[in-house]
Amino acid sequence: MLIALLTDFGLKDGFVGSVKGVIKSINNVDIIDITHEISSFDVLEGALILSASYKYFPKYTIFLCVVDPGVGTNRNAIVVRTNNYTFVAPDNGLISLALEDENIEKIIKIENRDFFLPSDTNTFHGRDIFAPVAAYLSLGIPVESFGTELKNIKKIEIPEPINYSNYIEGQIIKFDKFGNAITNLKTLPSAFKKASVANTPIKGVINSFLEGEKGKLYLIKGSFGFYEIVSPLESAKDKFNLKIGDKIYIEK
Repeated sequence: MLIALLTDFGLKDGFVGSVKGVIKSINNVDIIDITHEISSFDVLEGALILSASYKYFPKYTIFLCVVDPGVGTNRNAIVVRTNNYTFVAPDNGLISLALEDENIEKIIKIENRDFFLPSDTNTFHGRDIFAPVAAYLSLGIPVESFGTELKNIKKIEIPEPINYSNYIEGQIIKFDKFGNAITNLKTLPSAFKKASVANTPIKGVINSFLEGEKGKLYLIKGSFGFYEIVSPLESAKDKFNLKIGDKIYIEK
């Protein structure tokens, strides 16, 4: 059994270590970090990275995912079992993109305090609720033991491209560590006249980061499943002052 962690906790304050300590105290299970560097409170970024990563893990992996700006409010904590994996997370859309390609078998609202850590704070559910629940799941405790069944989860929406008669309007939804701009475009016309972002021309489509001319912008199909705006061997974000929400126009 394997537990995979995805959070916005960072590595400075000991939060990740506390979560791992709780898990290991219950079950000495293998733990893999997907990332702890999700931008603070950025549920969409977490959802995108989880969706792009989870399918490369072994079957029956438990994903413990915490990007939780609503911690301590009345938002639900949930366990979702699919035919391949189990997800433990706040019900705020964080796992919804990953679940689009999964066959959901059971959604459980986490309520059974027998599986919580005793705590006098309501600000660290990652340690006090999600971590022990994931650990007990790794011991084979049935998901039904943790609470009552729900019919649906909250979903996060990625803005859809707008398809006009003579052009497509997309937008930047995330930047990766290299400054590549991930857009919301999953497909492009087989041939298009021109493209631009933030009033800057995009030269065309390339197949590797070494193609094209340095100091120019290009499109490449990236590992997130979307087209990315890139500049060969430099940060497109910094070089061209790109921002999340900037529009990309593809003229047909």
